[in-house]
Amino acid sequence: MKYYIIAGEASGDLHGSNLMKGLKMVDSEADFRFWGGDLMKAQGGEIAKHYKETAIMGFVEVLMNLGKIKRFFKECKADIQNYKPDVLVLVDYPGFNLRMAEFAKSIGLKTYYYISPKIWAWKESRIKKIKAFVDKMFVIFPFEVEYFKKHNYPVNYAGNPLLDAVQEKIDEESSFEDFIAKNKLENKPVIGILAGSRKQEIDRNLGIMLDIIPNYKEHQFVIAAAPSIEPDYYNKFIEGHNVKVVFNQTYDVLKHSIAALVTSGTATLETALFNVPQVVCYRAGNLTYYIAKQLIKIEYASLVNLIMDSEVVRELLQFDMNSKMVNEELDKILKDTDYRKHMLENYTKLREVLGGTGASERVAKLMYENLK
Repeated sequence: MKYYIIAGEASGDLHGSNLMKGLKMVDSEADFRFWGGDLMKAQGGEIAKHYKETAIMGFVEVLMNLGKIKRFFKECKADIQNYKPDVLVLVDYPGFNLRMAEFAKSIGLKTYYYISPKIWAWKESRIKKIKAFVDKMFVIFPFEVEYFKKHNYPVNYAGNPLLDAVQEKIDEESSFEDFIAKNKLENKPVIGILAGSRKQEIDRNLGIMLDIIPNYKEHQFVIAAAPSIEPDYYNKFIEGHNVKVVFNQTYDVLKHSIAALVTSGTATLETALFNVPQVVCYRAGNLTYYIAKQLIKIEYASLVNLIMDSEVVRELLQFDMNSKMVNEELDKILKDTDYRKHMLENYTKLREVLGGTGASERVAKLMYENLK
């Protein structure tokens, strides 16, 4: 089978790569062309566009880049028609991918969606496009099955693929000593910093996270750099701070951290699956935040809390995201034994809710069998 896959950001690249790995296991003739990143590239096939070029986030930012986005649509449509795939597989990234689903429908191309747009959070009206243009939806959170059932749209759930990716790293034979030697770190407990995968997120969050470093002289802070950001970009933030930046080692940082400061998104769930107590820190542009407050209808920002439907991890959002409150919450994680223990117990429950490993292969098998 020929698969055309579109993933527009770092988390999509991760899930897309695991899906490709699963598809190769069930389809010996799998052929790929994709919009994605380095992880997908490592699985083989041809990359048409790297997500570094396409990751545009925020209401204002999208408006400022409408011309560029229009060119992306045109390029992608032409590339799909030239490749002539058996199926178009869309990975999250709804602003772009739902438009591509509509296009695929217009030319009679079968369309599968992997990792649903978060319409349960906002833009619920997108359910109309999903029902009209998407042949099969494959979701990664158990609560989504019931949500879509209410809309009379059956979906497939085979577990969450992050468990596979995280377990693979946990099982690797790499010690803390190896990690600090490789990255020229000190022999001190590590506090990981995951400040986002886009420049807009880093600009608004990383500086506040770094402000608290002088208060933790017995620890060392390590920034897990986003794969889509060039190394030099971090220099303007870290000057004058006792902090290290490591590249292409996000999971290694989490594996060896005793606590973490994390922007909301997929990273919060990854951090929990590594069993690392965390503070969720997120600040957007004021206009973007104001618009989002009017439109988003969910109680929590982090995936950990959304899945568990309770405050497992503390969320410091917008005006609450300041150095004083980050400091206070990190102190609780490091010094309050009961508080830390309670968070870790909830992480165990979270893994039980998500199910076991093997999700990527199960989803790939479902896709392949449906295509046959």
